[in-house]
Order: sequence, then structure tokens, then C-alpha cells
Amino acid sequence: ASTPEKDFIPHNALGILLLIIAALIAYTGVRHSLSHSRLFSTLCLTVSALWCGSGLVYILIGQRVVPLTELKSSLIPGLAAFTLALFIIGTAALFVKTPVLLVIAISISLACAHQIAALSDSDFGQSATAANYLLVCLVCAYFGFGRLLYTITQGKVKPPGTIMKSELKTEQNQSCSDVMSVGLVMNLLSASVLACPLVGVVPQLSVGHVPWLWTAGVFQLGMCVLCYQAMDTLAATFYGFTSLLKFPFSPVPFPVVFAVLFSVLALFSCQKSLLDGLYHLFFVAYCISIAAQPQGFFQGGTQGVQGAIFVASAGVLFVTTFNMVSSTKIPTGQGHFKALVTRISSLTLRALDKDRHTPRLGYSKYADAEVLGHACNVLAAFAITATIGDRNPLTVLVLPWAVVAGGVLQLLCGSVAFARGKTLESTAFILYGLMWTVWGLTRFGGLYSETRGFNVAVGIISFMMFNLLLTIAAIFLNVAWFVYAFTFQLILISFLLDAIGALPYGYDIGITIIFGLVSFYCFLANIFNSTFQSPQIPLGRPLVNLGGVAGGEGVCPHVPARKATSVQQIAEIMKNGGICGMPTDTVYVLVAACNRPDAVIKAYKVKKQAEDRPMSMWISSVKQLEPVRHLLSPLLLDFMEAAWPSSISMVIPRGPWLDIFGLGDAAKHIGTPQSIAIRSPDCAVATHLINLVGPIAVTSANPTGEADTTHHNQVYAKLGKKVEGVLCDGPSPENIASTVVDCTKIETGQIGFFRVGLIPKSKVKQAMPIFAHLSIKAFDYLNFVFVVFRSSRFLRKLRTGIVKGK
Repeated sequence: ASTPEKDFIPHNALGILLLIIAALIAYTGVRHSLSHSRLFSTLCLTVSALWCGSGLVYILIGQRVVPLTELKSSLIPGLAAFTLALFIIGTAALFVKTPVLLVIAISISLACAHQIAALSDSDFGQSATAANYLLVCLVCAYFGFGRLLYTITQGKVKPPGTIMKSELKTEQNQSCSDVMSVGLVMNLLSASVLACPLVGVVPQLSVGHVPWLWTAGVFQLGMCVLCYQAMDTLAATFYGFTSLLKFPFSPVPFPVVFAVLFSVLALFSCQKSLLDGLYHLFFVAYCISIAAQPQGFFQGGTQGVQGAIFVASAGVLFVTTFNMVSSTKIPTGQGHFKALVTRISSLTLRALDKDRHTPRLGYSKYADAEVLGHACNVLAAFAITATIGDRNPLTVLVLPWAVVAGGVLQLLCGSVAFARGKTLESTAFILYGLMWTVWGLTRFGGLYSETRGFNVAVGIISFMMFNLLLTIAAIFLNVAWFVYAFTFQLILISFLLDAIGALPYGYDIGITIIFGLVSFYCFLANIFNSTFQSPQIPLGRPLVNLGGVAGGEGVCPHVPARKATSVQQIAEIMKNGGICGMPTDTVYVLVAACNRPDAVIKAYKVKKQAEDRPMSMWISSVKQLEPVRHLLSPLLLDFMEAAWPSSISMVIPRGPWLDIFGLGDAAKHIGTPQSIAIRSPDCAVATHLINLVGPIAVTSANPTGEADTTHHNQVYAKLGKKVEGVLCDGPSPENIASTVVDCTKIETGQIGFFRVGLIPKSKVKQAMPIFAHLSIKAFDYLNFVFVVFRSSRFLRKLRTGIVKGK
């Protein structure tokens, strides 16, 4: 983009272009475009971080925030990190024989190296850098064109090198190895920036290095979210911690507490591998070095630890990337932690499976985020214990820790908890995150002295009212959460007293330390209990037991409907006389097996059914009516075959055929004395369950008079402990009930509608057999047609139905 004489593209424009490209490549990496997604997404996210950091530096240069003379010292530390990182990724691509990824990674790595040389010596020129980038352009153009041909021709044209071998095997990536690799690259980047002054690469740290640090921090926050999606709580917590280290800070109580948290995390990370635990200890050393030196990261000791982190990150990146793509694994010390624990009779280790993070109320794609949420409160609490006195608030950099640790990360944890169905926990994390953010910005941002008084007091009182509701709700959860919310209420009281100038000496520091210790206990309990099955660090029982609270814990299984084993589990419960909640093509319903009359009667009583809204019977297909086919009208059977499966319920005449399904005395609860409603749902889960159980008795999963149940969380909330199981599939696809069609007079060619729901009348009539619209006078003509076309199976069947109708 430039020569020593002239810049072809202004720095602002170049920076904006790089940021746009970085966003597109990051989206591609997150979406895992190829089935060889591990290495591909690692490369995409790494290159995206390179363009993001470079773009921000160019924008600072263009805006004259950073002088043009500092372009060299601003770019070199970041480029050096990506030179090494991309070379390691290219080496991994060589092992798995993916030439496209190999050429892209190595070429960009060499381009970064040549750009460093050009910045160091203007005589070197930009030709080598441009040549490498041109090679990347050609390879990417070939790859993109090949993929386009492959897509257009539906796989008939396969240009060499554009289709990965594993893509043909439809392999799915279930681990977070690619996320781990990108997180390690970000640690490599920040270590390179902070260690460069020690080796003399740059004279000192400056504003030009901030974009690299912030890029690493933001990307690691993204890696934190992806680790939660991969059900890896320890990795998500680690990258949440390391993202905070991308913001420099001064020696306050904070780094000491951070070192303790890192030590605990390092210990429990050994269950994954000893390499992970050892690697985390480097960050413990970094926090200790900051606390031990008055100038923090500006001094040689801290920068020396960052140099060690740079080397360690490079080594762990190589091992992780190699093990990610190769069948031959480099030993990382897996299994040693488990072997040690098995020798201790008092400890029982939990299995490293994703099911332990499955919430009680059903399927979720995120792991539990409470460990990181409690740790953030520890960090924020001890951060605000530092006083600023008469100094500039920014000289004591508590602001990032009150706002970023207590605010941003807790908002993230609250979002994850909400996705898992943990309403109270998510509300608490979001509320506390907002409080730390507002408090950090007003006090440490220099605004507190100007706004202290009534205005601040009103805002704090608002937070206190919300937290009071949380404290009351926590008594139904457990003792730990009650103490947690109560001590935060005491912190809010200290904020209020400070705002009105009536704060007793030492009260705020004391109560903040108490809240920090309570948060640390919750952090330790959650990480310990998620690692060991027994013993458990107690969190306490609910202070008040209330039906419908705690998500059905110990009451009934709430299992994900997308698993065949879950459907089989619910089927066994129903076969043994249980009643369960089930998703359908409309809303959630309460079901019982027809061959278990006791279960049908129980479901009727649980529902508190009104007499004018009886239960209905559902089948998986018309084949389940085969035993009673001779007792039903052929016209009705043809209508069923044409209309089902769908959201159409048919009200048909009651008859002796109903006794064949084993309802016994419970038959009186199915329909009315004259008719019953029958349906075959258009839902794969429901159909599979009915295939396993047989015809089922169905009613809506809500007490009579209440709104329909549209989420699996509501089944237990509305019906309490009276259900034995729930198939969970999130929100209902439709919030409209089925269409109920009156088929009691279908022999005369007439149908009616008791209720028009999801399926409109026009579509129902389209499913009607054509003869249902004919008049009786046309039957003689049809008989003549039947004589002529006796060979037609359909017409013979139709003729039989008409004769019986007469």
C-alpha cells in the first residue's frame, strides 16, 4: 500500500478496510465454513486478529493520535507475534496435507517478517511483502473459484486442493481445540507487545501498542463465549481471566487476588492435562510480579515474565495445534490428575462429559458460567478497595477492573446463564454487572465528585430495590446465593451512605472485603463441585421450599428432545404409568399411554380438565388404526391419509373400536359420549415417542383456563411435581393451537369446524377426498363408472364406501 516516497492508500482508509475484512474473516472462522473446521477456523480467526490490530494502528496514525514516526515501533511487536503464530499454523497444515491453508499461513507469515524488515530498514523495500500477499491473493482466488464450481455443479467438479478429505466424511468438530489455539495466539500477541521493550525492539510502551492489546482482549472474550458453546468451563474461565490481563494495571490488592484465582484455576485445569496447569502458572507469576513492583508492567521484572509467557505460549500453541490435526499426539500429561484422585478414597472425580453441564430444564448449547461470574465479583470487589485520594483517577487504573471485570464479563456470564434457563443467576449477574459498570465510570472516571448527592442516591436506591427482590428470591434457591445477594445489598448501602456523605470510616472497605470473600467461596465451591462428584463444598439448601422452584431438581428428568435416548427414556416412563410433557408441532402437551388407564386418569386430574374440554387421542400414523380399520368409515380413513401428519385434529364418532386400545375405565375422559378427537402430529419427536408407546391420550400442558404452554420451562412451572418427565425442545415452533375439524358427518360429504387454528379452512378442504363433495344423486352415475373401471383399486374402495354409506 505504500512506498518510501508515497502512501498509495491513506492510513485511515487502509485501517477501515482492514477492519471490515477482519470482521468478515472472523465471521467465517466462527461459522466453521469447512468440515475441516478446526485448522480452518484457527487460521481465519488468527488472520482476522492480524488485520484488526493493524487496522486500528493505521487509524491511530491517520488520526494523528500516534505520530507517523512511531509507526515502526507500533507495528513490529504485533507483526512479530503473528509471524511466529502463522508459521506454527502453517506447520500444522503441512502435517495434514492441506496445501491451500499451508500456502496462506506461510505466505502471510513471511509477509509479516518482510514487513518488519522493511520497517526496520527502508532500503529493504516492500517488494517481498507484496509478492507474498500476491501469492495469497492467487491461492485464495483459486480456492474460492474451486469451491464455487463445486457448489454450482453439486460436487461434480472438484478442483484439486479445494475439497478437504475430511469434508467427504461429514466429520463434525465437537471440541474447542481451534478455540484454544486462537486464545494461545492472543496470549502470544500480548506477551510480544509487553516484552518487546525488555529486548530493545521498541524503546518503550506507547499508545500505538494499545490496539494490539485490546484486539487480543476482545478476541479472547470471543474465545470465552466459544468455549462455553463447546461445554468447556475451565477454558472459558481461563480466557475470561487472560482477556483482563490485556488492560495494564497498578499494584493494588487486585493482582494479589488475581494470582490466587489463577492458582485455583491452574490446579483444577490439571484434570484436562498437566500442560494446561503448568501453563496457567505463568500467569500466576505475572500477577505476582505486577504486585511486587511499583511501576507494574513498565518494569523489567514484569516484562521478563511476559517474555517467558511468549515462549510458553509458542510451545503450547505448537503442541495444541499439532494434537488438533494429527493422529499422533504429543504427550500433555492427560490422565495423571485422574490417576492421583483415584488413589484418594475420599474423592470421586466427575467424568469429563458435556452432560454434566446440561441444565435441569432441558437442552442448552452453553456450559455453566457461574465460576467466571463469581470470580468477576471477587475481582471487582477487591479492585474498588483502592483509594485514589488526590491523584488522577487514571493513574490508579482501577477503572478497567471495576468496569471490565465486574461489568463486561459479568454481563457475558449473565447472558450465558440466561441461555441455560437459570433465571435468578442470570438476573443477578446482569444487575451486578450494570452496578459495577455505573459505579466504576462515575467514581473512577472523575464524575463522582461532581454528581455526589441526591442524583447518585436515587440511582443507588433503584439498584437496591432490584437487589432486594433478588435477595428474597434467593431464599428459594440456596443459602449461598442468599448470603451472596444479601452482602451485595450491604455494599449498595455503603454506596448510598457515601453518596449522602454519611459513610462511617472503614465500613465500605470492610463490607467489600466480606463480599469478595463470599464470592470467592462461591467461585471455589462451583469449580470444586463441577470437578468432584464427592465430597461437595456445601452451598446450602433453600431456606424456603416452594413447589415449582429450582427447575424440577430431583422431581423428574428434563431431557433434550433431540436425543433418541431421551425419547426412549420418556417412553419407558410412560409405559410404566407416568405422565410427561412433550413438544409438538404447535404447543407443549401433557401425555399418557392409552394402554395405562391409571396414567390417563392421573393426567386428567392433573390438568383439572373442564368437562367441555375433554382429552384427545393421538397416533403416529393411520397404520396404528389398522386393528380397528374395519370399524371406521373408508371415507374417513382416506381423509386421514390425505390430511395427516399435520396440525389438524379430527372429531369422529365414538364407537366400540375405542375399547381395543386398552383405555378401560379411562375411556370416559377421552372425548364425549358421542365423539372423540384424534390427531397425528407433524412433529418428528412426538411421532417417534408414539411409535414407541402406542396411541396416547393428550391434553394441553396447562391448567384449564390458563394460557397454552409454549416452552419446556413452563411445563414444570405450571404443573409442578405432578409430571414424571419432560421432553425439552425450547420454545414452541408455533403459538397457535391445532385446527379442530368436525368429521362426524363426513359420509354425507360435509365437514365442520370447531376451531380454526394453525391450518386454515381452505387447506383443510383441499385435503378432502373429491367424492366428499358429491351429492347423493351422483352416486348412481358413479356406480356405472365403477362397473366400467372395476380394475381400479381406488374406485373399488370408493364404491364399497358409498354402498355402506347408503
